[in-house]
Amino acid sequence: MKKSIFNAFLLMITIGSYAQYGYRDSNRIGITVGVNQSTVNTNNFKTMPELGWNGGLSIRGNFYNNWDMVYSIQFSESAFSVATKKIGIIDENVKYKMPGAQLSLQASYVILENHLSVEFGPIIQANGKLSLNANQENNLITGTTLLAKDIVDISKINFYPTIGVTAGGKHIRFRAAYQYGLTNIFSNLNSNTTVSNFKGNVSMWNGNMIIYF
Repeated sequence: MKKSIFNAFLLMITIGSYAQYGYRDSNRIGITVGVNQSTVNTNNFKTMPELGWNGGLSIRGNFYNNWDMVYSIQFSESAFSVATKKIGIIDENVKYKMPGAQLSLQASYVILENHLSVEFGPIIQANGKLSLNANQENNLITGTTLLAKDIVDISKINFYPTIGVTAGGKHIRFRAAYQYGLTNIFSNLNSNTTVSNFKGNVSMWNGNMIIYF
């Protein structure tokens, strides 16, 4: 008797799930590859955007009605340039590279099943120091007394709210997203230099292709 009740309960859950989701897929694992364009918004010196790359894994799962949840881990190398002077007189942009790993949890509103959705949510990124060409380390950052190598020790953990759009087919989709860093990545400069008003926030555009299995 108990076994019959249990089987009936499972059958009700199954039927309810089909009715709720319209035979939607449950969890889907995807590989992501793409590019990013990032810069640092700051009033302390002049910055320019540069291109980088992305790669990682994501899981898309049904949540409720037209809502999915998307969990992902992404490895990336973003970049930006800073205006400097070489030997104190020659203008030269120094390109900084910022490798990092991101964990994200996105709520996804499905507009067209398997074709179009809008996503938003938080991203946490862990990264190391900035890297630059060794022959540019002693360039003077324009408008400051800092050398190019003086700003590489940035905040190790950054928090990004993000919003994006995903479009395509069942197995291949493309995602465009914008994320803005709430963390002041130059906060370490305020304790390591005589100046205490350094502030910089990373903004980034991501364009990824997602291949679902």
